[in-house]
Amino acid sequence: MNLIGTKWKPLVLFHLLDGSLRSGVLQKKVPGISNKMFTQTIRELEKDGLVSRKIFPVVPPKVEYKLTDRGNSLENILISLDTWGLEDYKN
Repeated sequence: MNLIGTKWKPLVLFHLLDGSLRSGVLQKKVPGISNKMFTQTIRELEKDGLVSRKIFPVVPPKVEYKLTDRGNSLENILISLDTWGLEDYKN
């Protein structure tokens, strides 16, 4: 729980289940997250080995994030949380 037990980490990880995303696209998929909190969250996920970052040598800089094997191992948990949340929302 220490690795994903914050407000934003599960959301960021969930959106990366479908594949790599550019930084700006990923941040837009997480409504309400500030730039500062997004940066802090993604850095912690990277430090914990759940997300990897790829920097492309272009101008303007392009950065993509994707799940590592360790991050992908959370897929069933993240999908279960999403399903549970949707069921709770319907009731």
